[in-house]
Amino acid sequence: MKKYIKYLAIAAFAVFAASCQEKPLDPESQILDSKVEQTDFDKWLVKNYVEPYNIDFKYRMEYNESDMNYYLVPAEYEKSIQIAKLLLHLCINSYDEVTGSKDFIRENFPKMVHLVGSAAYKNNGTMVLGTAEGGLKMTLYYINSLQLDPSFLNYYYFKTMHHEFAHILHQTKPYPSDFEMISGTDYVADTWNDVYKSDSAAQAAGFVSPYASKEANEDFVEIIAIYITNDATTWNKMLTNAGDGGDVIQSKFDIVYNYMMNSWGIDLDELRSVILRRESEISTLDLTDITL
Repeated sequence: MKKYIKYLAIAAFAVFAASCQEKPLDPESQILDSKVEQTDFDKWLVKNYVEPYNIDFKYRMEYNESDMNYYLVPAEYEKSIQIAKLLLHLCINSYDEVTGSKDFIRENFPKMVHLVGSAAYKNNGTMVLGTAEGGLKMTLYYINSLQLDPSFLNYYYFKTMHHEFAHILHQTKPYPSDFEMISGTDYVADTWNDVYKSDSAAQAAGFVSPYASKEANEDFVEIIAIYITNDATTWNKMLTNAGDGGDVIQSKFDIVYNYMMNSWGIDLDELRSVILRRESEISTLDLTDITL
């Protein structure tokens, strides 16, 4: 039996060797990289994102860049152009204007922006609108639902952008530990969505939003994102309506404001003014023109 198996193996090897001799290997690799045709938008992105900022803007949803824990769809081409131009005008160029240079964005902004057409929904019913990974990549969701209304843009995209960017800033230069002590044990971790059902409830407890009550880092960046995307009237009304919680928020804001000024040379009042002015210009922008 053993001899039979041995002879069978030898015969199989002989057939394999013969077939190899009959069909020599092609000297050129048969594993080819898929080639993607460069569109006018790709060329525009090179000119406006890659060359000035070294930012790779990915609008074709790539599986290796996507979170496979969610059911996601790609971003539409036309909506991708719109959000790329809006991100440049409302966010990136705002920081350029305030700092007087492209260096701040070039040195600190994520090196990749990845678009996803749909939102990512968690089991608890909450919607993930954006993520930042290690300061290197920012993913923006819900692109296919984009509307050109400033309040919609802020809620679904730009508050998220500023929120995630602020995470990168405090991870690069830590904020004072005094900030964490203000709310201390009042942070509620992952139960934030159950504890605070509305903004007003969270604000009365000293948090600018329910998500800010999760932990100190989220609290810190939510203050920045909400402050610079709302005018002074809206912010001051929130502080007044929050009662004693408004005093808590103001104490935190003072630390946040000084941190941004001392650590990054950015006056949040000036940044807010620039962002709101640029928001008022949305109706005048051509969000389809990608000619070079």
